Amino acid sequence: MGFKENLKLELAYQDLMIKELASLTGISRHTLDNYLNLRERIPTADVAVKIAKALGVSVEYLVTGEESYPDNSSTKPEIRGLIKDLKQLNKEDREIIIAIIQLYKTRQKQKGNQESSE
Repeated sequence: MGFKENLKLELAYQDLMIKELASLTGISRHTLDNYLNLRERIPTADVAVKIAKALGVSVEYLVTGEESYPDNSSTKPEIRGLIKDLKQLNKEDREIIIAIIQLYKTRQKQKGNQESSE
């Protein structure tokens, strides 16, 4: 997969709309639409960095779909272990785990909305 597909997946995973990403990055919605819909359209390095930072991922992940974790990575060992475990699961089991996480995120968001409205 390439930048376009990885960006689409990350937006879906984070339940983030293009207009929200535009607001977070200062990149126009039209420009982001181009990255998501046009073939072979990838951002310049500085724009890719803005997008990656807003999403909390690396540019490497957006381009390749993979993260590398050097020995001196600031990512906690338990998180790296979870990632390794997820990669070893078959597609069906990985999708189940992802669905559970999405359900959890949705419930937390609803809980936050209820608390703020009280």
